[in-house]
Amino acid sequence: MSETYYEFGTAADRWDRAQMFFEAKEYVTAARILGGLVGEVPEQVAPRLLLARSYYHSARLGKAEEELRAVLELDPVETYAHLMLGRTLERQGRAADAAPHLRVAAALTGDFGPGAAHA
Repeated sequence: MSETYYEFGTAADRWDRAQMFFEAKEYVTAARILGGLVGEVPEQVAPRLLLARSYYHSARLGKAEEELRAVLELDPVETYAHLMLGRTLERQGRAADAAPHLRVAAALTGDFGPGAAHA
């Protein structure tokens, strides 16, 4: 595929195309489309989050971490970004770094797991 395929159409067209590739588990292609989209609208959380998910599922964990941290700079209470960053860090063998993000995600959802104390 030529690069123009990834850049073709409006931002909405590319967003739809990226989602289609993501749903088809074509994570590398989704990431290629989303990379350009994120470059155009860096302030939007949804494309960055899907880009991070695409990187995660294609085992590009460093890039996933970078995008998730950017999401959290834009929206510090984005629950899924905290959860996903925690999982990404765990997958890199960085459990201590992951723990605070997993705790924040649990606190934001109210899901403290089995055995959580209720005051």
